[in-house]
Amino acid sequence: MDISSWIERHAGFTPDKVAIRFEGEIISYADLARRISLVAGRLKHELGIRPGDRIGYLGFNHPELIILLFACARLGAMVMPLAWRLEEAEHKTLLADCAPVALFIAPEFKDEGDRLCDSLGIAKVFIDEPADLLARCQAIPAIKGEGKYSDPVLLCYTSGATGRPKGVVLDQNALALNAVNSTHMHDMVGDDVALTSLPMFHVGGLNIQTLPILHAGGTLVLHPAFDVAATFRDIQEHDVTLTVLVPTQITALLADERWQNARLNSLKVITTGSTNVPRRLIRQVHAQGIPLIQVYGSTETCPIATYLTADLAMGNEGSVGKVAIHCEMRLVDEVGVDVAAGKSGEILIRGGNVMREYWNAPEKTENALVDGWFYTGDIGHLDDNGFLYIDDRKKDMIISGGENIYPAEIENILAECQQISEVAIVGQADEKWGEIVVAVVVPTRGTDFGEEDVLAFLDGRLARFKHPRRVIFLEKLPRNAMGKVVKDDLRAMAGKTDTHLAERSV
Repeated sequence: MDISSWIERHAGFTPDKVAIRFEGEIISYADLARRISLVAGRLKHELGIRPGDRIGYLGFNHPELIILLFACARLGAMVMPLAWRLEEAEHKTLLADCAPVALFIAPEFKDEGDRLCDSLGIAKVFIDEPADLLARCQAIPAIKGEGKYSDPVLLCYTSGATGRPKGVVLDQNALALNAVNSTHMHDMVGDDVALTSLPMFHVGGLNIQTLPILHAGGTLVLHPAFDVAATFRDIQEHDVTLTVLVPTQITALLADERWQNARLNSLKVITTGSTNVPRRLIRQVHAQGIPLIQVYGSTETCPIATYLTADLAMGNEGSVGKVAIHCEMRLVDEVGVDVAAGKSGEILIRGGNVMREYWNAPEKTENALVDGWFYTGDIGHLDDNGFLYIDDRKKDMIISGGENIYPAEIENILAECQQISEVAIVGQADEKWGEIVVAVVVPTRGTDFGEEDVLAFLDGRLARFKHPRRVIFLEKLPRNAMGKVVKDDLRAMAGKTDTHLAERSV
């Protein structure tokens, strides 16, 4: 038995119920179950997919990714969604690392997908192929599947403190327990309608509500990407009850004139997370009578680790709630001793929703997982009522517009530029994006090197959302007695300086 049985079971109870709405297309549970069986058959009989094999996906949000994930689960295989915001060179690095058998390619990425597959020797599948091709496949129903709940099913890459991407391996059991956590968090039932606009290459977009709503037998309204007008339209037209929005998206909705007059009374809650959420933003949403509930976690925790519920949201602004119903949590000091309420400590999470390992990285896995406890690297404290508050994210990590950006990755690339002697990347607080990336650069002596030269060097090497929005030039970087760059000094400098670039599109 595997998680694709969720869909077959709902197809048996409510075959005609709408499972997914996507750009005018309506997919019932019966049709979704049929398509999963056919895709599983194609994967096995045409592509030769075996248990443990990887399948990549390159594209915007689309029902095909959901179908592909359940089909892989049925075969005991794994799906690896590529972040479409990355550059082609970054995609190539990730694909080379996980060595997928095939890459499913959306129409918008056909040219890039062609090049990637040809250069790496990967089979290519275009998701806009005629439907009759799929209809000829030999279907594999759930009862004939080889997959099990203990099998790995999802491989998501996340950058690390070294700047090298890490592949987080999540098994089917993790996704199932995460769905149960979500059910409790949202009081989710079959009558709910969830709107997904976050990219599903993030576990937040895929696992906070998207898969859980299908586990619950509800209806998913799926958007290719976030759009303010489409969000307002579909909340009202389809009586959406649940949605996940990062603070940048919420800010965009609040700034729109439709916010005050839109019919939003169908919403039970708006879920948010990925960064510290300004209380000002929370109060603005609450003023509309909509509970804004925060969730805390990471790719490694699938991601739901702690959360608020609707009835707790209004009185606990700024908290990320209590530990999930199928998780354990500890807060420990530098030597691993549990701290008392009110004291800050590193957050540790244990549960079936936690990753199995980092792909091909046993040493990193060993450092992150100790006796089943995942060491998050995040610092938090509990109040007297057991509510968790995040004090500090991984110190150097920058969270901009809901995206995790790791300075080492940018520093490693800029260090290759001969016109740069030294470079450090820090984050600066920003009203719109939460944080922005600031590059502190020491030019090579005797060179004429400006702000736009720094950005030009990154073009094509790094996704645009990771590019610095400000550049500061110094004669030397501040270092401590051990020769380490003192980034706290640079952050303070970034907060005071007027040196800046005009805002760039991301």
